[in-house]
This record gives sequence, C-alpha cells and structure tokens, in this order.
Amino acid sequence: MIKKQLLFLLIFITFVGCGGVKKTQEAINYGNYDEAIETTIKNLRNNKTKKSNQPYVIMLQEAYEKATNRDQNEINFLKKDGNPANLESIYKVYTNLNLRQELIKPLLPLPILDKGKNAKFQFHDYTNDLVNSKEMLSNYLYENAKKSLVKAENKEDFRNIYDDLSYLNNINPNYKDSQDLLKVAHDKGTDFVYVFIQNQSDKVIPIRLEDDLLNFDTYRLNNLWTVYHNKKQPQLKYDFEIVLNLREINISPEKISEKQIVQEKQVKDGWKYLQDSKGNAVKDSLGNNIKVDKFKTIRSTLYQNTQNKSVQIIGQMSYFDLLTNQLIKTFPTESGFKFEHNYATYRGDKNALDQNYLDLLKYKYVPFPSNEQMIFDSGEDLKQKIKYIITSNNFR
Repeated sequence: MIKKQLLFLLIFITFVGCGGVKKTQEAINYGNYDEAIETTIKNLRNNKTKKSNQPYVIMLQEAYEKATNRDQNEINFLKKDGNPANLESIYKVYTNLNLRQELIKPLLPLPILDKGKNAKFQFHDYTNDLVNSKEMLSNYLYENAKKSLVKAENKEDFRNIYDDLSYLNNINPNYKDSQDLLKVAHDKGTDFVYVFIQNQSDKVIPIRLEDDLLNFDTYRLNNLWTVYHNKKQPQLKYDFEIVLNLREINISPEKISEKQIVQEKQVKDGWKYLQDSKGNAVKDSLGNNIKVDKFKTIRSTLYQNTQNKSVQIIGQMSYFDLLTNQLIKTFPTESGFKFEHNYATYRGDKNALDQNYLDLLKYKYVPFPSNEQMIFDSGEDLKQKIKYIITSNNFR
C-alpha cells in the first residue's frame, strides 16, 4: 500500500513538473519571454542544481536571448524613426533590459549538467543608455509641458499636462522647475465647487446645523481634481455650484401613547400536608406525612408609555455650471429623525412582571426635545444623503 502511494506521488510530481515545463516552453513559443523568464527564475531559485530543473536552465537561456534581441531591435527602430514621442518607450525598454539581467545575475552560475558547463548570458552595462535616455525623455516632457501650459484650453488639457509632469518627477525628481509647473497644472486643472444652503421652509435652521452640514472636512469629499468650499474665496474663480434647497421641514406634535399590560404569576405561599380525595393525610414509605408547596396567584398591571416626536426634511440639491450659468441636474433629498422614549409605571404586585418590564420601570418621563434640537438631530442622516449624492455624481 505504501509503495503504491509513493509511486502515485512520484507520478503526480513528475506530471506537475512536466506541465510547468510545457507551459514555460509555450510562453517562449508565443513570444511571452518575460513570463517564461519569471517562471524559470522562480523554479531555479529553490534548487538550481536539481536535475529535474535542467529544462528551466535551457529555457531561461533561450528566453533571455530572444527577449534581449527583440528589445534591442525595438530600440534601434524607435531611434531611427526620430519621433520624440518615442523617447518614453526607449527609456522603458532600456529599463526592462537592465532589470531582466539583474534578475538573472543572483542565480549565476547556472550549470548545464549533461554538458559539464555553465549556461551563458550576454550582459551589457546599460548605465549610460539609461542616463541618456532618461535625460532626453525628461527634457522632452519638460519642454512639452511648458508649451502645453500656454496652449491648454480646458481642465482636461491641464490634467493631462499634470500627468506628464508627475511622470517626469517620478523618473527624475525636481527636474528644473517642474515642481512649479506641476502646481500650475494642478491649480488650473482643479474644479472648485461652491456649496451653500437655501432655506425656503417656514422653520428656522440652527446655525450649528448649517455649519455642520457644510463642514466638508467631515465628508472627506475633496480629491485631486475637485475641491469644495462653503465660503467663497475672492481670489478663486469657481467652476460649479451646489445649492441645497430645504423646501419643507415638518415636525410632528409631541405624543405620548399608553399601553396596559396585565401579568399574572403563580408564586409559593408556604406549605401544607398532602391529602387524598377523602381528606386523609398521605404518608410516605416511612409513615411520615408528605408536605407540598402552597401557591397563590399574584397580579400586576403595567402602564407602558411611549413618547414620540419626529421631523422630516424635504429638499433638493441642484448642480450649476458657472461657466455657462446652466442648471446641470437636480436631486431630490429627504431626511428625518425620530425621537422615541419608553418608560413605565405599574399597579399591583411588582413580582408578577417579567424581567423586560422590570427593566422598563427604571426609566421615567423625559422632556421632549425642542423643535430646533429635532432639526439638528436630523442633520447626521441629511449629511449621509448629501455625501451619497455628491460622491455618486461627478462633474466631469
């Protein structure tokens, strides 16, 4: 039985190993050289002298040579084309060439066991190529950004320039005055949105609620390209406007409802001697009179009181394009808050009440919140509605 299991395990390992070799060779055949290189390196890292790993040594040698030739041919073509837009591709190909050989170097030497020699890899010092191509690309991106900033006509243009400058600062940090240009591109590509509240209801909105609703730090809405303000800054030209129009604020009357609950319970009330149907005492096996518990019924009436008061806020959010002075879209919004408080009193025997009703007896009547407090308490729900509308509806 053990021999069969070992044989099965050996066959399984061989099958899995052959499958990995086959897939790697297919990757090479389809020109996916870097995929093949990644697979071979992963297998050889664990044991590069293992006999079953020999196919990976040969395939790594083949994949590396083909990938290097392909990349060098691509660079030659891009250079002959002479288009400055190719500079980024040239830099990236040089980066890949260097990275590929740096991945292989830690594995060397890689022995080819049946030939008694090591696999050969032609490495090249790409330092100058990388430095030169990066400098040419950096200069191209920088000059192109400077020219584009003058010609840019809309926000999208500035955002594209920003992306190019960000890439420039990624490969060549603080190149010339690229940081200053980056800031200009960002400022001009950013949408500034002014948000304010119009109260068209017949109720007074607490100032603290208005401040809370317009506190955009709590919303965390600002992102790379959109900034929201609740107070206009004179030096800024706003692109969009959001108006939260509160049309109705409905507050219900204060209401207390009462519910009577009657509960009964059987409780012990001493003991008595057990008697038979004829009134004779019943005795146990030792001749002693048998005692049994006496029970009585106790009753209590619970008066459960519920205090209720609610507020409903009905409004509308409107988006305006300040460049065209046009209404973009509107969104109805409704919010509310309900105050509810339960307390209870009782009459009768308290011991007849269930535990949940006993807990209710701990609470007493409380004063109803004022209308102003009710409106303010609805603010948290209203904030979530506002945030959902804004985050679900972009300006661009």
